[in-house]
Amino acid sequence: MILTNTVTVADIAIGGANPFALITGPCQLESLDHARMMAERIAEACAPTGTRFIFKASYDKANRSSISTQRGLGMDEGLSILSKIRDEFGCPILTDVHDAGQCAPAGEVVDVIQIPAFLCRQTDLLLAAGETGCAINVKKGQFLAPWDMGNVAEKIASTGNTRIMLCDRGTSFGYNTLVSDFRGLPTMARTGYPVVFDATHSVQQPGGQGTTSGGQREFAPVLARAAVAVGVSALFIETHEAPDRAPSDGPNMIPVHKMAQVIGQLRALDDLTKSQEAIDLAT
Repeated sequence: MILTNTVTVADIAIGGANPFALITGPCQLESLDHARMMAERIAEACAPTGTRFIFKASYDKANRSSISTQRGLGMDEGLSILSKIRDEFGCPILTDVHDAGQCAPAGEVVDVIQIPAFLCRQTDLLLAAGETGCAINVKKGQFLAPWDMGNVAEKIASTGNTRIMLCDRGTSFGYNTLVSDFRGLPTMARTGYPVVFDATHSVQQPGGQGTTSGGQREFAPVLARAAVAVGVSALFIETHEAPDRAPSDGPNMIPVHKMAQVIGQLRALDDLTKSQEAIDLAT
């Protein structure tokens, strides 16, 4: 088990010995009706284990592989939908931002602002996100070592906002391939901030289908179990009712009808992991 400080999002305590929180939802917002359907099915999947979830969806996918692929609904419509989901389901909301000007409007609606991996060293973006006072989930760039995330966190914390979570989503390993190094999770936890593991983007194959990214969704639950065995504070798992027809990241998303089974297995392992005393080999 890896112990960190605790970040509270709405009434969900993330970090320390708390059960893992689940950040989940479709990669890209499609419509209000679709978001409602997904939130309802996620709530049903989480209910048997009492797992707390943060609903995640993006209003804009600004880093698509090709100019021809769908980006999303845009900030105004997207934030309006996310606000309705938060009010109707009583769940916290997460979305990502792509430039400093998006942070303040997003911060008025969402509970967690997410910094995409490709943008994790953009100082102005990190400062603007921190100044909102929202919890910040910053993804480790595929090009960064885990210990480099201390510098990233320091930029956000310089605003006075220490509600920071550090998220691993794999490391570049040759062309169109990512690899997960689980040593990075306790390494990032040494900062004191809760660590999130992104199981679905870690099995992505960036640009692997030419104009879109590929993925190996069958390995997402495998990597999630490994991260839970390490003792992470939260898991990030994107889901969709028909991943192969999703407008973004379908190949690595988990079908929503499988989520209850996946969550059940993960919670059983999480309970076991966090009941064990950490082994300190440094003394």
